[in-house]
Amino acid sequence: MARVAFLGLGVMGFPMAGHLAAAGHEVTVWNRSPAKAAAWAEKHKGRTAATAREAARGAELVMACVGNDDDLRQVCLGEEGAFAGMAPGAVFVDHTTVSAAVTRELGGIAAGVGLGFVDAPVSGGQAGAENGQLSLMCGGSPEDYARAEPVIAAYAKICRLMGASGAGQLTKMCNQIAIAGLVQGLSESLHFAEKAGLSIPEVVEVISQGAAGSWQMQNRYKTMAENRFDFGFAVDWMRKDLGICLSTADETGASLPVTALVDQFYKDVQQMGGGRWDTSSLIARLRK
Repeated sequence: MARVAFLGLGVMGFPMAGHLAAAGHEVTVWNRSPAKAAAWAEKHKGRTAATAREAARGAELVMACVGNDDDLRQVCLGEEGAFAGMAPGAVFVDHTTVSAAVTRELGGIAAGVGLGFVDAPVSGGQAGAENGQLSLMCGGSPEDYARAEPVIAAYAKICRLMGASGAGQLTKMCNQIAIAGLVQGLSESLHFAEKAGLSIPEVVEVISQGAAGSWQMQNRYKTMAENRFDFGFAVDWMRKDLGICLSTADETGASLPVTALVDQFYKDVQQMGGGRWDTSSLIARLRK
């Protein structure tokens, strides 16, 4: 069992840290709003810390799941940042979806003070976090990954080292690119079925058994048909992620025409007031 700190207790981090405690690890948590940390500690009988630095002190592994590049820098750096509290040889594991650039930046800083750093973004949404069934794609040295993987196993369905620092984030971009196109295609399919006077459940029962089937179809078609969008990953977060994908594509020379188009469709959803709706809300744009 390991001494672990977990920084960031949002819809993903709260249950992920809970799985670590349930697995028997010694967990200390920190959250920007102390009330959330206190609620976690009461539920899971763990400890809280007033700062990221305090939480990281004495931890063998420090996990983080925050919002964006700037949030991650604030959690890692400065007098009260996690790096200031970590002992040489400890490993920082970042579950946030951020740019590969900030990952490499912080990984370099960590190496300069004798710390390990693994980028380990996750896929599977809130349900995956709650059920301990997340997919993790990691970047970093084999040595750092080998130390982190047995602990990550507490909430992982699959966990793979994809390459050097930043490779995990690049793989997560592939994930978000694929999801964007899938959800738009599913939205158009269901919208077409509605307009054609077909029964959506019957259509999905048939086409989901063939080449059109997908996780999104199986898990989201009912709520999409009912115009309910309070499940899973929010549009605001997806636009942040797609912005990272498109920016990185510019740097690498990749062509992402469908991703760029779907990003603009999500912008339309935001303008409809759906920034906190889940990503399946693309269908709402077609119905307006």
